[in-house]
Amino acid sequence: MKKTLHTYNPQTQEYEPYHPTLRQRIARILSRTFLSLGFAALCCILLYWMIGTPSENALRIENSQLQAQYNVISHQLDEALEVMEDLQQRDDNLYRVILQTDPISQHVRQAGYGGTNRYEHLEDMINSDMVIETTAKLDKLKRQLYIQSKSYDEVVALCKQNDARLQCIPAIQPVSNKDLKYTASGYGRRIDPIYKTVKFHHGMDFSANTGTPVYATGNATVIKCGWQSGYGLTIELDHGFGYQTRYAHLSKINVRKGEKVKRGETIGLVGSTGKSTGPHLHYEVINKGRKVNPVNYYYMDLTAEEYDRMIQMAANHGKVYD
Repeated sequence: MKKTLHTYNPQTQEYEPYHPTLRQRIARILSRTFLSLGFAALCCILLYWMIGTPSENALRIENSQLQAQYNVISHQLDEALEVMEDLQQRDDNLYRVILQTDPISQHVRQAGYGGTNRYEHLEDMINSDMVIETTAKLDKLKRQLYIQSKSYDEVVALCKQNDARLQCIPAIQPVSNKDLKYTASGYGRRIDPIYKTVKFHHGMDFSANTGTPVYATGNATVIKCGWQSGYGLTIELDHGFGYQTRYAHLSKINVRKGEKVKRGETIGLVGSTGKSTGPHLHYEVINKGRKVNPVNYYYMDLTAEEYDRMIQMAANHGKVYD
């Protein structure tokens, strides 16, 4: 059945039958077709922009996964750097303190390549900031691992030398003084017994009879022996590992320069030569060129109670002989 079209007539205010021509029918069909095609094209464009092609979706998903993975790696690198910092602290403040060696400077530990942009080739990448940051952390960790590995090699070598070091470091009193009755004056500011002025006493004095044996306090090599101004007859020993000891005001020297001596070996006899007011031994410990308190180097000789007594007896009020 043929479809009848109607159109509204405003004059009669009624719908009247309408019979379009063939040309009108074709124009109407074409306009609807083009309108539908335009709408469909618009929908396709919107879907393409909002959703993307399957390949783009796959790339977008892959990029998101890579970004997440980089974030995980960056976090793991931060944790690894924290662990590395802890290892460095242990190395500097524990192992190297025990082995009495200098810590590695922060300038060496944090050293970079400097000057050039090592990551310029990464600047054109997607998410380049994240990639460069992660790569820089990895490079930093690699450098610090290398330095720490070399440090541990040195620590292991020092440990192997530890037995020899313990034999050499001063560790006993230079005279037989188990009851501590020979302890006279310790390290610190004192009144000079001759000039009556306050001065710093860089060693420890042991009052003893002339001829009392004087012992090497650790394995060493004699580097000086003879008369020294103020000290009188004096022996100086080099123990290695940065340690030297001095034994002054002797009445006799029993060793020669260049001779090797063992801990506990008699190297001389107590006397009162040089600037001295009575028979005694003036004993000094030098560590890396600096005179240090000898009272810290009797750990093989004294119990804790004896050590406390010696500190009290060698306090500032003790008698000074030189």
